[in-house]
Amino acid sequence: MSIPTRTLGTNGPVVGAIGYGAMGFARPYGQTEEDVSGGAHELLDRALDLGVTLIDTADAYGPSEEIIGKALASRRDQVVLATKFGIVRGIGPEGPPIVNGRPEYVRERVERSLSRLGTDHVDLYYQHRVDPDVPIEETVGAMAELVAEGKVRHLGLSEAAADTIRRAHAVHPIAAVQTEWSLWSRDIEREVFPLCQELGISVVPYSPLGRGMLTGKITSREDLPENDYRRRMPRFSQEAFDANLAAVELVREIAAAHGAAPGQVALAWLLAKAPGVVPIPGTMRVERLEENAGAAGLSLTADEIERLDATSAHGERESELGHNWTYGLTPAL
Repeated sequence: MSIPTRTLGTNGPVVGAIGYGAMGFARPYGQTEEDVSGGAHELLDRALDLGVTLIDTADAYGPSEEIIGKALASRRDQVVLATKFGIVRGIGPEGPPIVNGRPEYVRERVERSLSRLGTDHVDLYYQHRVDPDVPIEETVGAMAELVAEGKVRHLGLSEAAADTIRRAHAVHPIAAVQTEWSLWSRDIEREVFPLCQELGISVVPYSPLGRGMLTGKITSREDLPENDYRRRMPRFSQEAFDANLAAVELVREIAAAHGAAPGQVALAWLLAKAPGVVPIPGTMRVERLEENAGAAGLSLTADEIERLDATSAHGERESELGHNWTYGLTPAL
């Protein structure tokens, strides 16, 4: 089995229609150390065998870059490797997140990522979050220098506002924009997705399975480990959980009609939005990886897509985390 391919951006890399998101290597959902590192080689080998060639990580994802670099060392030429910079301090009890988009920081972090990944270039380099104190033109200008030097092949932005994307694209072509997008996270459809369509920029949705809820495998808050980050998210609060669980029933119904898994329906819905959409679900299990890849072969009817379009989630997708964590803006140059 090898899944269909899609092109990122107008002249970007060709990748499998389903990618792989490696945030799980940072253990945000209560995974054990063995879950993270023990099966990485087998998992990523299987991904490439399936045609899941876009492997997405970040310098903020704990040991993720090092794990991926070692696991893919013998197959580097078969993978489109994406990583991200910009988050100095993430979500935690220390205070609001801190981001950095200064040109000197861009160069510092790419060198670190190249070393950890064990490679001489990154295929797709994202700014993970835009810096509210640094004009996007300065940050992307520094990223463009890395392209000229051959250390980076293509550029991306993550969780950037439409105005930020347009300004960045004027400095150097942006191949992909990454943001949370799923049946339950639809903010992108108002401004960012139409702009990406206009400019020929691909969209790489992270958390395309509603952080696991749309797989139908989470039936209670008790299914989440005590140290699982989702327990602090509004959509997984006790007040919202039952309502959101009930909304999964439509996904289950459509999945049953196709003899498919609910998560495959959620991914197929995204793939139907545009040829340049490449979701990056994450998992630590080979069987789930295979299930996700299978979504590339599922075709939904127009009626099913319309019914799914009408779904929504109870609760915000993130707690209030400070300026620029979602759809970030930067000052004028």
